[in-house]
Amino acid sequence: MVKHLRNPPVISLTPSSLRFLDQTRLPAEEIVVETADYRRVLEAIRALRVRGAPLIGIAAAYGVTLAARELFATTSSDPHAQLRVVCDQFAATRPTAVNLFWALERMRGIIDRTADAAGLVSALETEARILHEDDARRCAAIGRHGMEVLPGSGGVITHCNTGALATGGDGTAFSVLRAAHRAGKNIHVFADETRPLLQGARLTMWELKRAGIPSTLITDSTAAMLMRQGRVQAAITGADRIAANGDSANKIGTYGLAVAARHHGIPFYIAAPLSTVDMDIASGGDIPIEERAAEEITDWGGRRIAPEGVPCYTPAFDVTPAELITGIVTERGICAPPFDETLRALFP
Repeated sequence: MVKHLRNPPVISLTPSSLRFLDQTRLPAEEIVVETADYRRVLEAIRALRVRGAPLIGIAAAYGVTLAARELFATTSSDPHAQLRVVCDQFAATRPTAVNLFWALERMRGIIDRTADAAGLVSALETEARILHEDDARRCAAIGRHGMEVLPGSGGVITHCNTGALATGGDGTAFSVLRAAHRAGKNIHVFADETRPLLQGARLTMWELKRAGIPSTLITDSTAAMLMRQGRVQAAITGADRIAANGDSANKIGTYGLAVAARHHGIPFYIAAPLSTVDMDIASGGDIPIEERAAEEITDWGGRRIAPEGVPCYTPAFDVTPAELITGIVTERGICAPPFDETLRALFP
């Protein structure tokens, strides 16, 4: 019998601090950081201790709450103005994932609408908790809708990490995998290692193992061969930002996976909440792509693995064109092409 293990809490706000799981230490160590300093939350987002498009939005909202607590504890003369600066600092941490900016706009709205300084801390905390709980509900709905597109039996490939470590609930694409498994579908998940930081190997396989879902770890470059062998029947990933036309930015390597899936006639799905859809961006060409430090590909485990002085290109994300996407799974259902029409229909 497969033993299912509960994940430790990924992020939680207490009356005195914020607690979050340091994902850079997984899977070897489960280290929970506890802090009352919003600056440590800023660092955690930049350093990927907290990561995943929905989760960094939640973390930023909690970080703004910590900043408000600090400002009122020190009797700041203009807390509203200073909190707007804090929001800007969080917005500067990661440029690609739109959930971050969506969450911060919600927090800015509270700052702008709450003139009473004494009630501002409570209002910000309430809004941050609402964001967290709302994302958990969205994740559950994505799982319910998405499981319908997976085969009753067969291989499903995924890229990067989209589970509880990346969201406020069970995940996006991972929620679909979990829901299908719980429903009795005989799926076997192939998880790309996801170079260069190995979120698939370190995080997704950790979550798959704890959930008891049959799974195999592969290198990113193995995916196309598996498809050619007929061992993959569907592909599903998350997204960090989706343009109005359906073009989807996700962890680097997703575009190549979608190209391979199309060549082999395998359906390719994106799973993401509507907070990931940016209707103000017409196409993927307008999505800002974060570039990471060269050391993420020149070094490993504190040791240099590339010659000194080599030029590096280190985009953290790529954009999968809408024409390669079979469907986009959201909390309100599954969108099919043309996405510029079906996505827009989901917004008031």
